[in-house]
Amino acid sequence: MSDDRRLEVLRAIVQDYVHTREPVGSRVLVERHSLGVSPATIRNDMAALEEGGYIAQPHTSAGRVPTDKGYRAFVDQISTLKPLSPAERRAIQELLDDAVDLDDVVERTVRLLAQLTHQVAVVQYPSLSRSALRHLELVPLSPHRLLVVIITDAGRVEQRSIETAAETDPGVIAELRARLNVVCAGRRLKALTGPLTELSGQFAPEHRALVEAVAEVVTDTLRQEAEERIVMAGTANLARADLDFPRTISPVLEALEEQVVLLRLFSEMEDDAVAVRIGAENHHAGLVEASLVASAYGGPSTEGVARLGVLGPTRMDYPGTMAAVRAVARYLSRILAG
Repeated sequence: MSDDRRLEVLRAIVQDYVHTREPVGSRVLVERHSLGVSPATIRNDMAALEEGGYIAQPHTSAGRVPTDKGYRAFVDQISTLKPLSPAERRAIQELLDDAVDLDDVVERTVRLLAQLTHQVAVVQYPSLSRSALRHLELVPLSPHRLLVVIITDAGRVEQRSIETAAETDPGVIAELRARLNVVCAGRRLKALTGPLTELSGQFAPEHRALVEAVAEVVTDTLRQEAEERIVMAGTANLARADLDFPRTISPVLEALEEQVVLLRLFSEMEDDAVAVRIGAENHHAGLVEASLVASAYGGPSTEGVARLGVLGPTRMDYPGTMAAVRAVARYLSRILAG
């Protein structure tokens, strides 16, 4: 749709419908918006928008409501997102700054998103496969037992212990710790196999079994994908939005219970600062009346190491929701990088 005036009319219809939940007629548009054209011209524009599939008439003698195609056109023309208010920014900072570990950060983040957007908030745990290592620590627990601590740039901490045939030598442990961090620091996990394999050749033969055991533990730990999981908050917001789902919220709730559905949607989202899926774009029968707004976090670019977002009815405050998702994702990335 290239006609700028009709796009203005569509924008006014979306804004009014999101605000009032009532179908929008031409008279309302004339009264509420300074569109600079006559009521007859607005009626013609609305007829053209309806013919193009951007708006629809829910029943005879009613105004018009946006369709999925109309919402998509509206979202696509959002060029800038308004910043959050100072109070909202303070709320984000105060809540997340007090978090004590990654689990606490994720739990606080998902509650915060639900409060800011009044939708269902979803946060994916940082993915090991897309993280980079920040630090490796080796802690002797006993003469024949060693704790390997793996810390990623996304704040995840994994701990594994190994048994050693020979007694651990503190000097060898210190040297291995130093060389591991030189080899591993800043590397993506998938790029570590080769350097870790070559590491044993840098040690005397009597110490290579220990080096290989540590390298194997690191590799095996980082290869695991079992932590691909999400947390949610704000499901009760769906009940308050029940009128926005023409049929019932049951299919949406069932889709939310299947974490694999949300993980798939996250994996398919575009690598934009904020990506939006509307209605049938979700490719899931239970979510044809819902929209998902998501952003990556935890990395130096839009790719990130995981995603967070909110899910709600297609009748959604898209600019406000997109701004909240982007702000929380950016702040969470800074928290994890610190």
